[in-house]
Amino acid sequence: MTVELESAYRPSDDEPFMNERQREYFKNKLLAWKDDILRESKETLANLQEESQNHPDFADRASSETDRSIELRARDRQRKLISKINDALERISDKTYGYCEETGDPISVRRLEARPIATLSIEAQEAHERREKVYRDD
Repeated sequence: MTVELESAYRPSDDEPFMNERQREYFKNKLLAWKDDILRESKETLANLQEESQNHPDFADRASSETDRSIELRARDRQRKLISKINDALERISDKTYGYCEETGDPISVRRLEARPIATLSIEAQEAHERREKVYRDD
């Protein structure tokens, strides 16, 4: 079943949580985000192939290598992000999207708007970060 969404639609707390309309909204948002990342990756690959020239000046070569390294690290982060987007799309399909993996409670619509790949509620995320900080300080 596909739900048609008007372009001005925004999920709200006034409607049933993760109804078909909200799931379709977040699915579209995640797919658009994924498409943007893939498009940017293709552009990066094209730019890297164009810039594979040899610079006679050491400073220019070093600068070019630094730029390439930064770009490749950014693409690696985006590759990992695509994996998280795919996981979120899978959760939408199995209707577990929007629920905290630790508590099972709904993740707020505002949080999902800001971070559509969120798997923890704000409270669970804060507790996770506190535990992480304690272990880092040891």
